[in-house]
Amino acid sequence: MVAKKKLEHEDAKKIYVLDTSVLLYDSNAIKNFEENNVAIPIQVLEEMDNFKKGNDTKNFEARQFIRYIDDISDGQLINDWIPINGSKTGRFKVVLHDQHPREKDAEKTLGSAKYDHKILNCALSLHEEYPNKSVILVSKDICLRLKAKALNIIAQDYETGKIKNINELYTGFGEEPLEVSDINLKKLHQQGFISLTDVGIDKPKANQYFQLQAKKGDAIAYYEPDISALRLVEENTAFGISALNAEQECALHALLNPRVKLVTIQGVAGTGKTLLALAAALEQRREFRQIFVSRPIVPLGNNDIGFLPGDIKDKMDPYMQSLWDNLNYIKDQYRKTDKNYRLIEEMMKTEKIAIAPLAYIRGRSLVKIFFIVDEAQNLTPHEVKTIISRAGDHTKIVFMGDIHQIDTPYLDSQSNGLSYLIDRVKDNPLFAHITLEKGERSLLANIANEHL
Repeated sequence: MVAKKKLEHEDAKKIYVLDTSVLLYDSNAIKNFEENNVAIPIQVLEEMDNFKKGNDTKNFEARQFIRYIDDISDGQLINDWIPINGSKTGRFKVVLHDQHPREKDAEKTLGSAKYDHKILNCALSLHEEYPNKSVILVSKDICLRLKAKALNIIAQDYETGKIKNINELYTGFGEEPLEVSDINLKKLHQQGFISLTDVGIDKPKANQYFQLQAKKGDAIAYYEPDISALRLVEENTAFGISALNAEQECALHALLNPRVKLVTIQGVAGTGKTLLALAAALEQRREFRQIFVSRPIVPLGNNDIGFLPGDIKDKMDPYMQSLWDNLNYIKDQYRKTDKNYRLIEEMMKTEKIAIAPLAYIRGRSLVKIFFIVDEAQNLTPHEVKTIISRAGDHTKIVFMGDIHQIDTPYLDSQSNGLSYLIDRVKDNPLFAHITLEKGERSLLANIANEHL
């Protein structure tokens, strides 16, 4: 009762009840509620304990959260409200399962077999115990939020790290072609660059691409911050692969640009993301010690790769097939007797091109590596940060994916790691991004993207 009375007199007017999904997404989530009160149902601690073993990011987040709670409790009882990092208003506590009868009972209504329903009862108990405070359930689980709302519990997604307006996500390409004079277009082709005043734009983002149009022709240029001007994008070919449209030309340029160390490519299936990245990596093979290819493992049937037979390469191969398909496409541009055909086979045999499981990336230092991460929309922001933080000298990292095609629970177009990365580093001189919209796989594939 003492803790309750004390809490009623604090300034914080809200109690946030955090679900397991939030803490597996961000183990530091509690720190983002420091001006309010945070309740963790005891069932969440039990679920975090079940997740603490393993090499996946969710296992790391579980361990981090458990250590953090142990640190901030500092010998205090955690079933009493204790300050969050010395906050004057924010408090934290672990809420035990309340067996007392209440007006609404989620377990009686929905069943007692799931921890989710006990978490709902935790929110209901807090609402009855603190009627003057707003009790809000925070969860990445849409279904749990819907159940909460059905029981008149305020429920919301975890907003930290989410992109507020995904329709305005940076595309890396100027929205409209820039109208320039024939004289300025000629100047661009002659000297290789043109001033911003000549094209009438102000404060473009680093490495942002623009299409320039004049009466006698057009060109593609990008903003190079080192010279504060637009530089001409020359046509490029990478290991026999050429761009088929202006967007691909920009993507290929970014992939081949030695000044750019971090590239993101967003686009639907068939727009050429993986093909361009692999071709660019092969073209620059002499500049890097190895080419790493990877993608998040989103297994079917809730079974991880440990259930598959063989070593780690055998386990990963089924998930990497799309990458190998694109590599085979590049290889098939040449005859079997051609040196480039034999080169690719030799690189695969000697692991100059190698699979890099993301689960084992933590703790490594990637020096002189061209690192391609496919399906990056299935990564969390923390996973993206972990990968980039592994980069050593002379390493280039490429993230690719379709932010509208997500296979991971609790992620969406606004909260996935690819969207987060694009939004956060969009004006960094080491970063370039391009969104590919035009499908080039086949006319049949375009039907699926446009009409189905």
